[in-house]
Amino acid sequence: MNNKLTSDEATNEEITHEAELNEEATGTEEPLTEEEKMAALVNAVHHNGIVALKMHFQEVQGQVMNLEAYGPTFVFHVMDEAKDVYSCGFFLRELVARFQTNNSPSVWMASFFIDLMKVKGGKALLPPPTSEEEAKAMIDNILVPHCIAAVQEEFAPEQVHAGLAWNEVHGPVFEAGFPAVTEGNNVCAIPLHLLLIHLQLNRDPSELLLQGMYNIRKEHGME
Repeated sequence: MNNKLTSDEATNEEITHEAELNEEATGTEEPLTEEEKMAALVNAVHHNGIVALKMHFQEVQGQVMNLEAYGPTFVFHVMDEAKDVYSCGFFLRELVARFQTNNSPSVWMASFFIDLMKVKGGKALLPPPTSEEEAKAMIDNILVPHCIAAVQEEFAPEQVHAGLAWNEVHGPVFEAGFPAVTEGNNVCAIPLHLLLIHLQLNRDPSELLLQGMYNIRKEHGME
């Protein structure tokens, strides 16, 4: 945990080196198909996710799921000293962005597991709902109360708006905003399915809302 810059640079070098090897290996052969390029990218990101997390944890495993709405999704499992396992998922686009920009990928990835480990006993992924009734129960009993509480706590004692709404393009969304802002955009809306998949991947869905609300504050000079 001490050499953060060095660790992150090493992670980026892994990705760059692997990309170079791929180019060298295919330079005199037939061009790769789009499917082959995607497979190579997924393999590289999976490998470097493992490398990044092993800079902070000894026992790390990973798997790749292909979610229809989100594409390749990486789930990593980290074991702590008590042999408890904590799992967390990441999307391909966000990992690629982190690794390519050298924006502290190993520290960023590890932070999710460090937060999960604050509650002892391990944390597996939430199983996806198998019916509309289960999905509704997860939304009504877990997702919505958590997001409302997080938004209210973050900006207390300021009055905030937080709750479900309907968007003509995205369908059901969760809205959060500032009633005190009367001109321009005062609400951010996140599709409910996106918040739900974050919850299932052991990612805090309220972070998306808080980021949107801080952007609103910045736009209106409220910082």
